[in-house]
Amino acid sequence: MTSGAGSAVRCPPMVELVVVGAHLRGMLLHHELLALEAVFLRSGHTAPEYRLFALPAPGAPKPGLLRVGRARGARIEVEVFGLGHAAFGAFVAAIPAPLGIGKVRLDGAAAAPGFLVEAIAVEGAEDITGFGGWRAYRASLLPAS
Repeated sequence: MTSGAGSAVRCPPMVELVVVGAHLRGMLLHHELLALEAVFLRSGHTAPEYRLFALPAPGAPKPGLLRVGRARGARIEVEVFGLGHAAFGAFVAAIPAPLGIGKVRLDGAAAAPGFLVEAIAVEGAEDITGFGGWRAYRASLLPAS
């Protein structure tokens, strides 16, 4: 894209962020990404190397994505957002333990920064991998109409 006298207008670079749970579009904490002007880039899945757990924690329900390897893992639904560098830093600084940001391997793509959980936090947590993602798990908790 160019402007006026031929000078190039450049968009600031964005950092990709892989989200797996409460920050998905339409979920309880998605507003935090919107407040940081995050841009939805795409939906997808992890590589088949992860398990998903419902964490027994106070406050907003949260999942924990744990990399376990191909022998024990599955593909998990994710969304990828783009954030400016400063927004990404502010977002990461506010993430409470036992969650954190690490490289999440995506199905058919390179790894990108995304939510992961400490292994100790899933001890005794419900394994919800069979639902394929947080959205399907949360939908299963709604009363049938």
